[in-house]
Amino acid sequence: MGGGGDASTMKNLMDVVNPYEIVREVASTNAVVVFSMSGCCMCTVAKRLLFGLGVGPAIVEVDRHELGHDIHAVLFQLAANGQQPTPAIFVGGKFLGSIETLMACHINGTLVPLLKDAGALWL
Repeated sequence: MGGGGDASTMKNLMDVVNPYEIVREVASTNAVVVFSMSGCCMCTVAKRLLFGLGVGPAIVEVDRHELGHDIHAVLFQLAANGQQPTPAIFVGGKFLGSIETLMACHINGTLVPLLKDAGALWL
């Protein structure tokens, strides 16, 4: 194997262990993503709401991920002041917010159009 292949492999390995890249990659390759903590009641509410609407989000249980602490730190930076970093919901590759934003969008009627635009709902 040539040296070019080794450099490419090294870059891919470094990307895998970069928590920012993990969050970006998962968010950009799935219509809807929920970064969750197992046992978190608000995370369960977010997942149940999305499943109830017919959306099958990609779910990352941060506390069960080997880089969970680092991913949690990335999510904390994304969260607004005073908000919990989980659940962190991404729709169409963009950070929507936490449970407060998800519920507000659901109540004001903007959630379903967002989900349709992201390709998570077809009806």
